[in-house]
Amino acid sequence: MTEQTNPPSAEDVVDEGNETVAPEEAHLVENTEELTEAAEEGPDEGDVAADYLEELLDIADLDGDLEIEIRGDRTFISIQAEEGSAELDDLVGPKGEVLDALQELTRLAVLTATGNRTRLVLDINGHRAQRHDELQKLAAEAVEEARDTGEPVHLEPMSAYERKIVHDYVAEAGLVSESEGEGKRRHVVVSAS
Repeated sequence: MTEQTNPPSAEDVVDEGNETVAPEEAHLVENTEELTEAAEEGPDEGDVAADYLEELLDIADLDGDLEIEIRGDRTFISIQAEEGSAELDDLVGPKGEVLDALQELTRLAVLTATGNRTRLVLDINGHRAQRHDELQKLAAEAVEEARDTGEPVHLEPMSAYERKIVHDYVAEAGLVSESEGEGKRRHVVVSAS
């Protein structure tokens, strides 16, 4: 005995392009489209970076909690050691040089996995947050000196990310700043006009 099924009526059918789908199956089409769109976008840079850094910590036999945060168009990844532990300090290095190198390696890992350049920022044990405060204080002193003397004030060489923090602070203060020098000698010059 053959079971007969009636085709769905017009009101029971959802048209999905060239496909005709019963309403109870329509959600499957929508979910599939969402997954396809996500797959076309490729892997998320924060996830790729976190996976890379977790593997690096495992290889080095270090423990740290990773947090991913999106601020504007930048991904910020923070690794924090357990309270009071200094075991991740070697990953910061003197003047944050090791941290800068790890950040560049992480960016390279993201580029390799996604095919897209990234401007992600890596922080370990709050080093960048602390450095941000130091840079704002340094910029405030340079602004005051430039206003008082009328002469340009040359700051210490720093990374592009750090120079951007100083440039933003100086602009908010109503003064002018520019970067001078090449390579590791590139620094910010603050002037009153």
